[in-house]
Amino acid sequence: MVGETNLTALLASMLPVLLDEEYVFCSVQGQYGDYQNLLPLATFRESEGLTLVLTKAAAIEGGLPFESVFKGITLTVHSSLDAVGLTAAVANKLTEKGISANVIAAYYHDHIFVQTEKAALAIEALNEFSQV
Repeated sequence: MVGETNLTALLASMLPVLLDEEYVFCSVQGQYGDYQNLLPLATFRESEGLTLVLTKAAAIEGGLPFESVFKGITLTVHSSLDAVGLTAAVANKLTEKGISANVIAAYYHDHIFVQTEKAALAIEALNEFSQV
């Protein structure tokens, strides 16, 4: 199944869904296997360490430090990894509202992590795309 590449169609049909959990980003030393019991939602290896995106509860359980707490938003439209402009449009819309956007693109969907206290405002802002 091929994902959507047309930016207008992507924006009009993204249908953002707010995830239930609160998430944090942690930077740790070691390998993924050292932390798999915490069930990270995502990981990324950087030169400074391994970034884990995991629930706030899992980070606390694992004794991992974190700085900010986020809510996840999934854009439910199947966006192609070759689509141009979706990340920029979302980031610009959230910037207009003073909301930080931490974006992760997966195979089927894009996922945005926003400050917990601004999650409702972020959903409202992203829904503006389908009201045009």
